[in-house]
Amino acid sequence: MLIKKILKSYDYSLVAVYLFLVFFGLIMIYSASMVTAVEFYETSSDHFYKKQLFNILIGFGAFLFAAAFPYKAFTKFKLPLKILLFGTIGLLLAVHFIGVEVNGAQSWLNVGFMQIQPSEFAKLSVIIYLAAVYAKKQNYIDQLNVGVMPPLLLFGFICFLVFLEPDYGTAGIIFVIGCFVILCSGISFKMFFKLGAVGAALLAVLSPFIYLGRRFIFTEERVGRIHAYLDPFQYAQGEGYQLVNSYLAIGAGGIKGLGLGQGIQKLGYLPESHTDFIMAIIVEELGLLGVAFVIIGLAYIVLRGIYTGVKSRDPFGTMLAVGISSMIGLQAFINLGGVSGVIPITGVPLPFVSYGGSSLLVLSLSMGVLVNVSMFVKYDEKYKTQKEKNAVNSSEVKNVYSINQ
Repeated sequence: MLIKKILKSYDYSLVAVYLFLVFFGLIMIYSASMVTAVEFYETSSDHFYKKQLFNILIGFGAFLFAAAFPYKAFTKFKLPLKILLFGTIGLLLAVHFIGVEVNGAQSWLNVGFMQIQPSEFAKLSVIIYLAAVYAKKQNYIDQLNVGVMPPLLLFGFICFLVFLEPDYGTAGIIFVIGCFVILCSGISFKMFFKLGAVGAALLAVLSPFIYLGRRFIFTEERVGRIHAYLDPFQYAQGEGYQLVNSYLAIGAGGIKGLGLGQGIQKLGYLPESHTDFIMAIIVEELGLLGVAFVIIGLAYIVLRGIYTGVKSRDPFGTMLAVGISSMIGLQAFINLGGVSGVIPITGVPLPFVSYGGSSLLVLSLSMGVLVNVSMFVKYDEKYKTQKEKNAVNSSEVKNVYSINQ
């Protein structure tokens, strides 16, 4: 009976949108990568399609596990949170010693059957850790020394490890996600602004070191991305090449698109067409209608997650839902902004749609956690609230009976 109630309480609309985006992405990955796989990797045209299908199967298994695992266990028992936190820190430390360098950053670990990016897992770990700790500190959440600061030290250490890879974009994303969790943790705006002042003071102290290490931080490649963002056509044969071809793909697509599989830019003109710039191929082949489906799907997940957080009566559930929603929304904004030239290119994949094992695995785990939180919210509303009403009614009947006696 209990299992039946739990199954009825799951938000299957979230599951449906998650699966739609994942399999839509699989179709687009095949379309965007078939020429690249043959011409540049000298393999079969469905090479990336098969690898992404394998990633989806692993990710869906992780999703089912996270959706069934009670999220409240992270606050009731110390072991799951310790395994998650120290496991993440261990992986981030391992990257600096045995990591694989890709695009100038030593961010990957080879685990045999696939390469994983620990910084991706750090995003979800930070959300769960901060949410679990601050949920326990609700009675003294506005006390700086005992309520707010201790978790921030570990949070800052994780950001620092990712920064050293060096992966400044992901470190920044993790930092912003953490800020969203802290903002909805129950601390007052006054305390939040105090933390901002502490952060500004810390930045002022570190500014001389940043200046001394500017050559390592602001490398030629990173400065080139800024140049390409400001005037891509001036650097069309260099740093702006990718963005210019993204513009051409978007312009060619129009409203209806050229047709699935009929895109031109994926024929060797647009680098990373099946990863970071897959949205440009979607626009070119499916037009604005294809883009609308993706954006509406992502927006639904983000808004539904925020709604779940607002409805939750558990501070831990609220912070988890808002943190996961902000992670998905932030990554979607950064990817779409880079593809369209609104912000500089950062190399962040489009959630659920772009090719990539680590990203999809973390997003699947995150969706599982979000669905689990949503299930508890719906279960509490439907069954616990009814029990409370019945208890109140029963008490009122007894009171009336005793008065009549």
